[in-house]
Amino acid sequence: MRRYELMLVIRPDVAEDRVQALLDRATRSVTQGSGQIVKVSPWGRRRLAYPIGAHREGSYHIVLFDAPSEAVLELERGLNITEEVMRHLVTRVERPTATRRAAASDAEAEGADIVPPDEEEAPSEGEIIDESESEAAPAAIE
Repeated sequence: MRRYELMLVIRPDVAEDRVQALLDRATRSVTQGSGQIVKVSPWGRRRLAYPIGAHREGSYHIVLFDAPSEAVLELERGLNITEEVMRHLVTRVERPTATRRAAASDAEAEGADIVPPDEEEAPSEGEIIDESESEAAPAAIE
């Protein structure tokens, strides 16, 4: 199972009990698909970057969960046909680079070979590479 993050933007005119019912239905969809909810956090009402229909603001909610990909597809199918949801986005959460570096430092402490900085390997899968500093990046035009 992989970790996912769901961001929901719900219409601002929806009653609070209806919003809670909608969140319960989304979390139930994940758990029925053999997933588990890690965290649900309401962000509250926020102004939208652009109007969606007649609405200039929306109620934001973040749901962090672990689930197989089939459960994510079922969750998105249900959210697509829900009228109260203005927008939703499910993204896969990658493990943070700091965790991988901590694991590497633990391995070094146990006596693993230490590579000098000039002989370092390519960045691991989870590390972020700044393309502007890469040799493959095109030169800046002055």
